[in-house]
Amino acid sequence: MNINTLIFRNLKKNLKNYYLYVFALVFSVALYFAFVTLQYDPSMDAAKGTIKGGAAVRAASVLLIVIVSIFLLYANTLFIKRRSKEIGLFQLIGMTKNKIFRILSVENFILYFGSMILGILIGFSFSKLIIMILFNITGVEAIAKLHFSTHALIQTIIVFCAIYLLIMLMNFVFIKRQSILSLFRVRSSTETKVKKMSKFEIIIGIFGIILVASGYYVSSKLFGGDFTTMTQLYGAMLFILGSVILGTYLFYKGSVSFIFNVIRKQKDGYLNINEVLSLSSIMFRMKSNALLLTIITTVSALAIALLSLSYIGYYSAEKTARNDVPTDFSFANKQDFDTFKNELLEKGIEYHKEEIEVIQVLVNLKGITDSEFGELNGSLDAMPNSVISEKSVEGVDVKEDETIFTGYSDLLQKIIPLHDSGKTELKGKTEVTKLEYLGMLDEYPISWYFTAGGSPVVVVDDKVFHQLKKDIDPEIQKENSLYIGVTIEKEKDLMKANDLFHELGLNEKWENDSQYDVKAEQKQNIGLIMFIVGFLGLTFLITSGCILYFKQMDESEEEKPNYTILRKLGFTQGDLLRGIQAKQLFSFGIPLLIGLLHSYFAVQSGWFLFGAEVWTPMIIVMVLYTVMYSIFGVLSVLYYKKVIKASL
Repeated sequence: MNINTLIFRNLKKNLKNYYLYVFALVFSVALYFAFVTLQYDPSMDAAKGTIKGGAAVRAASVLLIVIVSIFLLYANTLFIKRRSKEIGLFQLIGMTKNKIFRILSVENFILYFGSMILGILIGFSFSKLIIMILFNITGVEAIAKLHFSTHALIQTIIVFCAIYLLIMLMNFVFIKRQSILSLFRVRSSTETKVKKMSKFEIIIGIFGIILVASGYYVSSKLFGGDFTTMTQLYGAMLFILGSVILGTYLFYKGSVSFIFNVIRKQKDGYLNINEVLSLSSIMFRMKSNALLLTIITTVSALAIALLSLSYIGYYSAEKTARNDVPTDFSFANKQDFDTFKNELLEKGIEYHKEEIEVIQVLVNLKGITDSEFGELNGSLDAMPNSVISEKSVEGVDVKEDETIFTGYSDLLQKIIPLHDSGKTELKGKTEVTKLEYLGMLDEYPISWYFTAGGSPVVVVDDKVFHQLKKDIDPEIQKENSLYIGVTIEKEKDLMKANDLFHELGLNEKWENDSQYDVKAEQKQNIGLIMFIVGFLGLTFLITSGCILYFKQMDESEEEKPNYTILRKLGFTQGDLLRGIQAKQLFSFGIPLLIGLLHSYFAVQSGWFLFGAEVWTPMIIVMVLYTVMYSIFGVLSVLYYKKVIKASL
């Protein structure tokens, strides 16, 4: 047998065994090439819009390189160890280490660059589809064209050639350092099997669960009013991050073994075949992979949380726009409204107008909140707020000594939570009006121009409103004191009216706003972030799923003699496969479940920073991630099935 034949046979064998690695490599190249093509596509100018958008795409491409590089280097480490006996046999028959390295290099070159070429072709084919998806998400009205970028091709080739050189360097160092004897022991020493749990492992197992639980508890209280200063808030965030990550590591290092050991003791050591193949295997293997599983779980949680939060912002765009601009168009300038009105009448566009007079007063919130955040600038007892009459809010009726708040943003509610009742004061220029606070309404009656970024609007009795109006402090008043809302009667005329709004230049004044523009701007900004996070999340999902799959491949080959013995004892393929299915449920399910829990508490602690809806977008993201992640568990079961079948 000559060298070329040997290379061809090894290549055929590797392609058969590592088809998922080839798929992941092709997928990574295709994804990276398609993503980099976005940077150089002429039609992307409309999507980027600003330097921030372009910077986000470039930063994401760097992160994509990091994810792909780590995956390929780790996968290569697993494969070179799996081929350690083969390398040892080559040395036994007289091959030098340099010659063995050249053989492996040629095999990897053909496999790697063949996959890279295929990936570039696939990436080019799907680049138009990806741009169309981006345009659809961001609401950009542009025509996506199939564009081949030479710059993207060169950048992709340079990046993956650099990764290939790192892989070759890793293989060279591995072959040079290993002796013939050590090559035959590599695989047997890659996993540490512990037959008995020590007291220390039990302690760190319990401690890991306590750390994770305490991190979850603190995150649930993060913006609930328990932490009333910035120092406390930052300290709580650091505690959550540290306790959850360390707790996750200790969970894999000791908690899993501890829990399964308790189950085994309850059965007095009498385990059926399913429990032997699942519980026992997980107990002794998961702790040796603790660091890897911690990284996969943490990054999975980060990907799910970021994607959930960005989708919350995207999903909530319409509601947020309605909160900021309650009607189709808002004005705080009578002259601007008259200009817009005249154009609407000329074009025959029917509309409805509402006017609300708004004044600014200083409100003392100390009697209705325990928060100290407002004390950072000494304004909690004199916070500027907008005040309107009860006649401006439908269905509201308050007495002269009562007030009710409305339109408080979710973010400020978390930072400065208000009680359901209490005493408050409205301070004019010379007089102080004491009122009974009755609670909070959800309505947003006036635009963001008057609410100073989400502060509540104070609703008072009409008589009290006119008394306050006579005693206003000119220094804190807005330049304009009249909110004018315009609602277009017919939906088909909305875009015409919006075009007129722009043609007249009314959008250039920050006190005027279009609800459609606010919604479109948020969808474009959040849509780009969601697209990038989704891209990176999908890449990590594929790569981490493949890593877990490769680990299961390695374990299945190592446990093959055990399956042979069990088959000879009379256990059928079905008996063994049921145990393997339970094992894969734990192997893939535990990291997935922990990642989902981490992401859930992360989203729950800060979703209000991104939008107004939480459950629907979060559940959609988690379900999709779970379904896609489960595919690798199914593939692992199928591979085990093939190994069990070949064991006898």
